[in-house]
Amino acid sequence: MSESLLARHRAVLPSWLSLYYEEPIEIVSGSGRHVTDADGNTYLDFFAGILTNAIGYDIAEISDAVRRQVDTGVLHTSTLYLIRQQVELAERIAELSGLSDPRVFFTNSGTEANETALMLATQHRRSNQVLALRNSYHGRAFGTVGVTGNRGWSATSLSPVKVSYVHGGYRYRSPFRDLSDADYIAACADDLREIIETTTSGDVACMIVEPIQGVGGFATPPDGLFGAFAEVLGDYGIPLISDEVQTGWGRTGEHFWGIQAHDVTPAAMTFAKGLGNGLAIGGLVAEAELMDDIDANSISTFGGNPVSTAGATAALDYLLDRDLQANAAKLGGQLLQDLRDRAENSALIGDVRGKGLMIGVELVEADGTPAPAAATRVMELAKAHGLLIGKGGLHGNVLRLAPPMTLTEHEAGQALQVLADSLAQAEQEHH
Repeated sequence: MSESLLARHRAVLPSWLSLYYEEPIEIVSGSGRHVTDADGNTYLDFFAGILTNAIGYDIAEISDAVRRQVDTGVLHTSTLYLIRQQVELAERIAELSGLSDPRVFFTNSGTEANETALMLATQHRRSNQVLALRNSYHGRAFGTVGVTGNRGWSATSLSPVKVSYVHGGYRYRSPFRDLSDADYIAACADDLREIIETTTSGDVACMIVEPIQGVGGFATPPDGLFGAFAEVLGDYGIPLISDEVQTGWGRTGEHFWGIQAHDVTPAAMTFAKGLGNGLAIGGLVAEAELMDDIDANSISTFGGNPVSTAGATAALDYLLDRDLQANAAKLGGQLLQDLRDRAENSALIGDVRGKGLMIGVELVEADGTPAPAAATRVMELAKAHGLLIGKGGLHGNVLRLAPPMTLTEHEAGQALQVLADSLAQAEQEHH
């Protein structure tokens, strides 16, 4: 069945729409943190639809909320009409944002959320200049590809914005990597100031950052980096936008929003993925001064529709009522510590990083260069033993671990054992 579907996929879908695994799988059912493919194989899911199924699978409270809305017969009305579920969810997010006078706008994805943030900032500042981080990823659309500092995901050099890229997000291969945290932050802040002074005309629209770089391999800068950046940006009146598409909703464990680890409140935060637990929803929360500075007509046909906002509200309630942020902190800490202990005796593991249930394991050759083939091999071995993980990084050599935030201690232990065995076998084969 899978072979037939794969042939049909290749015949009708784009060649650049990549699939995991030598033998790609079709997931047909799920429960909790486990999924089952079309051939009847069951897996512990440690990538969760790219961090999207944050609560897990077959969650009654979310399914029931969606079902209640479907039963009304109204799947869609558009933002030209009042949508109660949209208003209620916006009120919750505004309250959770920490912004002083927040406004919320819903989209269908993180890409679209970041596009909206770029439009708002360039309009507000009357500038098409944007600062972004090296190794960043912000989406697949024209503007967001333009601010993506990762060649593997930059489909074109054409862009509606003029971008200057700054050091800081990816420490492991940074020229400043051997500095202490404080000196690293100071060096990157100095670099930011020099970039502004030498590559821009000063009136920059915004700086957009991921608190932890997702596609970039869960690259995690030291706490305080973006606070130091905000001080520099403040000297020029440049707003900071935090891309929380992967770091939002408590996944990092320490904080509800990833940017909070840096003791700074941004002008706007974009979000998506985990909020809908699989439903298509994204958006941004921004200070009213920034959000309301549009004098043209603008709507979203599907953004904030009744079904997605009803399901997202149920997902958010579930996450908060069960304190899944604390669970992410606890189990993520255990996973990180265990993997770091294993790294001390592994020539294959170059770096273990991340926060909460957002962990990256960078695999390297004996000379420290990236080892993408080893990462692919570990993924295959883990799949063979019933564990699905992700992959990322500029060179495709970083294992990405991001299970649903409802993960149990027993499941964390199972995953660690599979990872340990898979890494050991891959290292033996590789070296």
